[in-house]
Amino acid sequence: MTAPRIAAPGGNELAALLADGIEQLGLTIGAEQQARLLDYQMLLAKWNASLQMTSIRDPRQMVVKHLLDSLSILPRLDREPISRVLDVGSGGGLPGVVLAIVRPDWEVTVNDIVHKKTAFLTQARATFKLTNLTVVTGRVESLVVGKEVPAPFDAIVSRAFAELNDFVTLGRNLLAPGGSFWAMKGVAAESELALPDGYELVERLALNVPFLDAERHLLRVKVTA
Repeated sequence: MTAPRIAAPGGNELAALLADGIEQLGLTIGAEQQARLLDYQMLLAKWNASLQMTSIRDPRQMVVKHLLDSLSILPRLDREPISRVLDVGSGGGLPGVVLAIVRPDWEVTVNDIVHKKTAFLTQARATFKLTNLTVVTGRVESLVVGKEVPAPFDAIVSRAFAELNDFVTLGRNLLAPGGSFWAMKGVAAESELALPDGYELVERLALNVPFLDAERHLLRVKVTA
């Protein structure tokens, strides 16, 4: 059964903007998945009126700064043998819900400490029938493999969640051997790139988000000890 559609103001214009951005990113995403992304955006905007999950309210800017920004990491992540992904501090589901929609073969877990936000994520899971999406409430450092999550993750991602140092140390026990942390950042400040012993910044990639005139970076960290 197809998930219900949500009426989007300026839907044709937003659909064209999203499709153009996806093409610029070099991604192949079907029309039904693109429609679900826009429906998810509308659901986020509806809940945002009371939950304040994002300061961005203009639909065009939401396509660029939420959907395309989240999708911009896929050309890099698709080159990795990924099957299980954790999105830490997911908030309104960025990038976790977006990844779950466009990569149905990935098992995606979204995590946040705020119950109202995970209530929204649970609603998104039900609305769009995302059987590959799991929602977990709680501090990431308190999650235990075999209890709150069934298995460690190949990739742990975050989008403006915390300082890089905190991100990798808080999520260390949830990373599978050989897995990587992927931190989505705006300006990658040099002062933030120093890591504690046992961690190495192995990649610093400038992201080109279509229609966005601002810096975006993807930082990859591996555990070395």
